Amino acid sequence: MPTVNTPALRGSRILGFGHHQPERILTNDELSTMVDTNDEWITTRTGIKTRHIAGPDDSVTSMAIEAGRKALADAGVAPSEVGLVIVASTTHRDRAPYTAGRVAAALGMSNGPAPIDINTACSGFEYALALADQSVRTGAADIALVIGSETLSSIADWTDRSTCVLVGDGAGAAVIGVSDTAEIGPVSWGSVPHLEQAVRVSGDPERFSQEGRSIYRWAITEAEGHARAVVEAAGLTMDDIEVFAFHQANLRIIEPLVAALDGGSKYVVRDVVESGNTSAASVPLGLSKAWERGELPEGVPALLFGFGGGFAHAGQVVTTPVRR
Repeated sequence: MPTVNTPALRGSRILGFGHHQPERILTNDELSTMVDTNDEWITTRTGIKTRHIAGPDDSVTSMAIEAGRKALADAGVAPSEVGLVIVASTTHRDRAPYTAGRVAAALGMSNGPAPIDINTACSGFEYALALADQSVRTGAADIALVIGSETLSSIADWTDRSTCVLVGDGAGAAVIGVSDTAEIGPVSWGSVPHLEQAVRVSGDPERFSQEGRSIYRWAITEAEGHARAVVEAAGLTMDDIEVFAFHQANLRIIEPLVAALDGGSKYVVRDVVESGNTSAASVPLGLSKAWERGELPEGVPALLFGFGGGFAHAGQVVTTPVRR
């Protein structure tokens, strides 16, 4: 019986980051003129102070294009070198043409890379990164562009103070390439069936809603175990981790999770304070902004972990880039 040619596995690594956010910034004080809330109420319960809100010219696609453009420049990679584009979003406007294809065309990828759109909501970037890592390691692509992009403001109920204060818009991207050693660990992913309905985007028009107490309870009782499983899958210990980049849902979730993982002395992404919850964009957006500011440590293990709608979760340990 003939055998199928299977290439030897390679390593993969992150080559660069990029991000984009709308110009408009919505403060807590401004929100208090729109709905029954105030800065103290929002800050105490979420840690959020501001969020970026899409304007008429901002979309999932336009922000993904700009974040992708910046990531390619940061990585020193030409668009023609990219063999795979993956865009994670729960706010894609069109089923076809898909966002990844539009991004590839807009960035001048005339070589025709494989385009994939995925939606696993707030863990979308981690799922997309896992697919890119596996594709590069197996030889399906040498370079992959992975993007999380969201316009949550477009599906927010601006009369519901429990949810509208959370949402923000933006995009974050990473370029993945071949490495002599594995710098992206194996993904640890799964779902929580009894929380399937805890985060929803439904209705006509579509609106975002969630069971905040159920999510918070899961985050403070079970997320720690899943995060530790990610580190164990990479063959490391918590002592090895130097960066914590969790889904930026709520600072009151992030801080207890970091404490449970004994990460008080490590670099923690807290972009939720100025960007709000940007779903699939939140982890790459926070990492890219920290990278741009020169705050993100270079060449160290970082724990990425996303969770939310579906109710899906996923994470991996990655080695942060080293500046060229």
